[in-house]
Amino acid sequence: MKAIVQDEYGDADRLELRDVPPPLARPGEVLLDVHAAGLDRGAWHLMTGLPLVGRAAMGLRRPRWPVGMEVSGVVSAVGDGVTALAVGERVLGVGTATYAERARAKVKHLVRKPDELSYVEAAALPVSAVTALQAVRDVGRVSPGDRVLVIGASGGVGTYAVQLARVLGAEVAGVCRTEKVDGVRALGADPVVDYTRDDLADHAGRYDVVVDLGGLRPVRELRRLLTPRGTLVIAGGEGGGRMLGGLQRQFTALALSPFVRQRLATFVSVTKAEDLATVADLAARGEIRPVIDTTFPLDAMPDAMRALVRSDVLGKIVITVRED
Repeated sequence: MKAIVQDEYGDADRLELRDVPPPLARPGEVLLDVHAAGLDRGAWHLMTGLPLVGRAAMGLRRPRWPVGMEVSGVVSAVGDGVTALAVGERVLGVGTATYAERARAKVKHLVRKPDELSYVEAAALPVSAVTALQAVRDVGRVSPGDRVLVIGASGGVGTYAVQLARVLGAEVAGVCRTEKVDGVRALGADPVVDYTRDDLADHAGRYDVVVDLGGLRPVRELRRLLTPRGTLVIAGGEGGGRMLGGLQRQFTALALSPFVRQRLATFVSVTKAEDLATVADLAARGEIRPVIDTTFPLDAMPDAMRALVRSDVLGKIVITVRED
C-alpha cells in the first residue's frame, strides 16, 4: 500500500510516499481503508521532534511511529475481541499512521460517521474538535452568558472553540490576523480582534474565560484580559525555544494558579469516544461545522505540511486518500 513515512526528524522534505506492507489489526483494533485524514499541529511536532522535551515520548533519535492521527474511512478488518464495529462500517476517529491507504485504530477511539458528513468533513473533527470541546466545556467550564475570548480563533482548534462556546450560550470574541477576520466573524465571533492592528490591552478585564490557542503571549498579559475571578485555559502556543517550545507558559500558569483568585488552567487533550460522538452529532445537526481550508492528495503531503507551517490556513487542512 501507499503511505507517508519518515526516517528521521526534520522539515516537510522528510515526508516520503512509499510502498509499505499494510498494517494488521491488533486485539481491540480495526483496520481502516482510509478515505481522508486531518492535519493538525501534532503531526508537525512529530515530524520535527520539537520541542525536544517531547522526544521522551516521540522517540529520542527518530520518530517511533509515522505521522497522522485524525482519520475517516471504512472498516476493512477487525482484530481479536472486537464486537462493537464490523467490516464495512463507516467511521471517524483517531488512528495510527493515518496518512496512508490503510491504517489501524483502537475501537475505543472510533465512532460511526454520520451520513450527513462527508469523509473530508469527518476527518477534520477527531483531534481538533475534541480538543476544543475539552478546552471550552470541561476546562473552561463555559456557561450561558459568559464572555469568552478565543485567541487563535482561525486555527483548526480555534474555529471549533468559537462555535462550541456559542453552542454553550456564551458571547464569543475571537483573535486572528487581518485576512481571517471575516471568516472568524462568520463563525459567530463578535467582536473579532485583528492582532496586527488592534491592541488586546484595550480589552482588559472583559472576559470570564480566555482560551489561548495561538501565539506566545505571557501569562501576565493573558491574566489582564480576565475578570477578577475569570478562567484562563492555555491549550496551545507554537514557537519558543527548541527545548520547551511554548510549554514554559503552561508551567508558569500551573505554578501561579494556587496563589491568585483567577483560575489558570492548562491541559492535554485525551481521545474519548463520548467526546468524539458529541462533536460528530453536533456537526451532523449543523450546530458546528468543520471549516476546511484546503485538501491535498496523499502524494502532496509535504506541501500540505508547508501550508500548515505558513499559518495562512483558516480552519483545517485535510489529506484525501480515496474519493469521497
